[in-house]
Amino acid sequence: MSISRRACIGLATLIPGLAAPPVRAQDFPARAVRIITPLSAGSQADLLARMVAQKLAETWGRPVVVENHAGGAGQVAGQLLLRSPADGHTLMLHSDGHVVSAAVYGEQLAYDTLRDFARVSQVASSPSVLVVGPGLGIRSVAALVALGRSRAGGLSFGSAGVGGGLHFTGEMFKQSTGIEATHIPFRGTPEALTETMAGRIDFTFSSLQPALPLMAAGNLLALAVSSPQRSPVLPQLPTVAESGYPGFGYDLWWGLFAPSPTPAPIQDGISRDVARVLAQPELRQRLLDQGIVPVGSTPAAFDAFVRAEVPRLRDVARVAGIRPG
Repeated sequence: MSISRRACIGLATLIPGLAAPPVRAQDFPARAVRIITPLSAGSQADLLARMVAQKLAETWGRPVVVENHAGGAGQVAGQLLLRSPADGHTLMLHSDGHVVSAAVYGEQLAYDTLRDFARVSQVASSPSVLVVGPGLGIRSVAALVALGRSRAGGLSFGSAGVGGGLHFTGEMFKQSTGIEATHIPFRGTPEALTETMAGRIDFTFSSLQPALPLMAAGNLLALAVSSPQRSPVLPQLPTVAESGYPGFGYDLWWGLFAPSPTPAPIQDGISRDVARVLAQPELRQRLLDQGIVPVGSTPAAFDAFVRAEVPRLRDVARVAGIRPG
């Protein structure tokens, strides 16, 4: 990525902002708000965006419209956001994939993830769950690690493709435990879970939504969650960190971003309103039923989190040999 190209992108992000009249924080929102997302319509993240948008519309008395703009590892949505006025009326809801892309693609992206985007609010998070097939005969993280260390050729694990958050979780598990495990990429998490149930791969880190019914039916055995703390969705399950690997932790997450010049008072106001709607019992329970834990962080907390995650994931990618395809 050349400096001149990024400079042009930066200039393009400023022009719409200059064309629009300034919006004071106390007047926000002055018109309809749109939330663009690179995540596909009907996905768990899309449903999250629409549930939050509905509650924000009720709070603000203005329409809040969700638009799906998939493609380019999130760059289509990201560039659309950066071409929008920096006044809070266009936001982007993205996942941990936003940071994964920065770690893997770095200078190949059409923007600088840390410089060009303001982190407004971490909206929600969800652990992944470490699952095995019942035929493997494994009931704990310790037993899985022991198997990995004793078996010639190591283990195998699946995920929904190379370079996604669940792939990174599996690679972190390898690096934390010191086991050998071959990554087998699939078109999606359901395919990885099918192969895990059948015993053709040994383990998978799965998002909760597709795994929960299979766990309830006894088709998958859950060993631990990936999050730093136990999940309120599965409070009986230990974390990987509790299971002997302190410091291990990776959540899937979703957050709201704005163009970086967006005034801090507007960012703060949006963040406060997001936290308020996430605290509503009805919305909170709907999210928990989907395996999603509401967060509603401040801009400062979200910014610090993302700035720490990018180098951490870059190190994981380097050790694992994850490179741009």
